[in-house]
Amino acid sequence: MKISINGLHKAFESRIRLGIMSALAVNDHLDFNSLKDLLDVTDGNLASHLKGLEKEGFVGVKKRFIGRKPNTKYVITENGREAFDDHLSTLEKLINSQK
Repeated sequence: MKISINGLHKAFESRIRLGIMSALAVNDHLDFNSLKDLLDVTDGNLASHLKGLEKEGFVGVKKRFIGRKPNTKYVITENGREAFDDHLSTLEKLINSQK
């Protein structure tokens, strides 16, 4: 039985990007520090992966100030949710085909 892997998206090949999308899929939004702590990554590493997902249109950014401190929140976009769901569905089919 052949299984198409066309539903797998290259943007989700990184474990960090997979973690970002997983976290955003189950939360309304998360700020930068929450994502950093959750995924246990450095500022630079997280920022570069978020920028890549934002460029793909999978993650939206909301910037504001709380007092004098900047606060950046990230949300999964509609396109991001659809692409991520397709990715997970394809993975599930691939895993189930091996049983």
